[in-house]
Amino acid sequence: MEHIQRHPARVARAPSRFLDALQRWLPKLVVAPTFVLIGVGIYGYMLWTGVLSFTSSSFLPVYDFVGFEQYAKLMANDRWLTASVNLGIFGGLFILSCLVIGVILAIFLDQRIRQEGAIRTIYLYPMALSMIVTGTVWKWILNPSLGLEKLMHDWGWTSFSFDWLVSSDMAIYTIVMAAVWQASGFVMALFLAGLRGVDSSIIRAARVDGASLPLIYWKIILPSLRPVFFSAVMVLAHIAIKSFDLVMAMTAGGPGYSTDLPAVFMYAHTFTRGQMGLGSASAMLMLGAILALIVPYLYSELREKRHD
Repeated sequence: MEHIQRHPARVARAPSRFLDALQRWLPKLVVAPTFVLIGVGIYGYMLWTGVLSFTSSSFLPVYDFVGFEQYAKLMANDRWLTASVNLGIFGGLFILSCLVIGVILAIFLDQRIRQEGAIRTIYLYPMALSMIVTGTVWKWILNPSLGLEKLMHDWGWTSFSFDWLVSSDMAIYTIVMAAVWQASGFVMALFLAGLRGVDSSIIRAARVDGASLPLIYWKIILPSLRPVFFSAVMVLAHIAIKSFDLVMAMTAGGPGYSTDLPAVFMYAHTFTRGQMGLGSASAMLMLGAILALIVPYLYSELREKRHD
């Protein structure tokens, strides 16, 4: 009789244990495919690319390791050196211009002007476009036979000339213009969110002390937004290093190699020139450049949180 009374209790506990285990494991099972895809599709291929950079792979992967030979060839390649110089020009001007324009626009909108929502939407609209669309539109605008120069000639200003897109010395700056047009609204949104988080009592106290509004922003508010500056620089630097579609849509790296960037170099040598080992080496250097920016930033952020 005692055995019969205990048996239903054990039967009742069994479904309860099953439900507890299901609640514990179900979230892990749901996100497991995503983690597998990320592990294989991103980190797995990163590791595979690193392996190929130490081989003599051409059109197809081979695994005869040649040490740092591909990296030595890369450093002696004139096109890679040109792409690296172009990245310095493009990245420097792109980051600086986006920061200046984004901060100015954010301060302008922070004055609680009328139609702020509509103006903010207009500034953010370029971020909704892909780089291919942006590059195609700017290619039309800057094309001497189709865009701005032709428009000025049709209006009677026949002396006007703006042929940067087809000039090997100036073409890289057209890439900067298009990229800044697309990304400056994103920087504006970052800084506007930061400005709206500043305690208004600090501004009122500074105004009571006689400080002008420009001085308040320059000396008090903007220095307090240092984390926003770091975040914006990290994102913009990442965009600059991996820029590919914008260049391909506007100039395809030309005229000549005057607008070549490392991402374009990597694609051309890996997929069209049959130099997979060399292209993999260039990809690993691009990854190293991104990590050189991100790792110190993450380290400083984690250290600040520990101190807090």
